[in-house]
Amino acid sequence: MVTDPQFVLRLLLATGCGMIIGLERQYRSRTAGLRTHALVAAGAAVFVLFGEQASLPAAPLQIAAYVVSGVGFLGGGVILRQGFSVQGLNTAATLWCSAAVGCQAAGGHVIPALATTAVVLLVHLLLRPLGRLVDRAPAAKDEAVAGYTLIVATRHKSEPQLRAHLLQAISERHLTLQGLSSRAEEHDPSDPTGAGGGIELRADLLIEGDAPALLDALVTRLSLVPGTRTVSWQSHEPDPRGDDDRDDDREDPGLIQSTRRPLDSSSNADNGEVAT
Repeated sequence: MVTDPQFVLRLLLATGCGMIIGLERQYRSRTAGLRTHALVAAGAAVFVLFGEQASLPAAPLQIAAYVVSGVGFLGGGVILRQGFSVQGLNTAATLWCSAAVGCQAAGGHVIPALATTAVVLLVHLLLRPLGRLVDRAPAAKDEAVAGYTLIVATRHKSEPQLRAHLLQAISERHLTLQGLSSRAEEHDPSDPTGAGGGIELRADLLIEGDAPALLDALVTRLSLVPGTRTVSWQSHEPDPRGDDDRDDDREDPGLIQSTRRPLDSSSNADNGEVAT
């Protein structure tokens, strides 16, 4: 049976350890900071202490198991996916560790609680430089998968032919087509009479391997289709940094980057377009 002074001391120990862990996360402007980690550790401790107060031998262990599951759902709320990037994994794992520290403190294990707190801080402070060093190793490009958008502008009357060529070229290169949309333009600037409008086709692709080479070949092929005005592509590149750097960076990594690759002398080097 836990006495009231023991309850207060263990609760204060859990809250203090959670605050120490949360200070590091707060300093790096994470979604879950000082107060969140302190509350998670304190809440886990109170639940386990309640099991101790119930005077049932198995109650603390059963409640601790539910705490682990509950904090898992809480951690899922701080994980964000932006395009091909995932942010918040470190913060979610740290919340889980804060709950573990709270359980240790609730059981009266002072040294294990303090040791776990120290290990969590050391992981964040010392392993971050090591993670960045490992991230600098060249990645296997043939295993990378990224999203790209192919943009083709054509005359209105040439749109069916161009669409057929586009779908055939995508199928031949075994690319994954996620979406295909068309948008009508007000007028066709390549038509001197001003009659008829243009069509802009946008194909969202998933490409594995050497995407620039595949896209350049696709652009070259489509630029030869009669009626094609411009062909360009953009990359939705996954963040090249590791999970540690993405989670610890205060900037938003989920930006769509425009890729510019001139093909020949008729290419526009400023916007990556091929005019025909």
